[in-house]
Amino acid sequence: MDWVPVVFVIFKVAALGIAMFFAIKWHYDQGEKGETLALVRTGGKMTAAFLAAVLAVGLLAFVLSGMLGLDLSFP
Repeated sequence: MDWVPVVFVIFKVAALGIAMFFAIKWHYDQGEKGETLALVRTGGKMTAAFLAAVLAVGLLAFVLSGMLGLDLSFP
């Protein structure tokens, strides 16, 4: 039963990564060749924003769990 969250997290990260790749690829294909640098820069910014949001949500969940008295120690 302990492997279920691991599998779901890996699946979710893979699905979001694939979706982000194809979204950036589609936008890149729609743009003109002269806007390549701007598209790469925008993709980098979106990736950084996504990673920052994931980190913030994880940190918030960890802090809130600790404040509620949940046991967060590894076995």
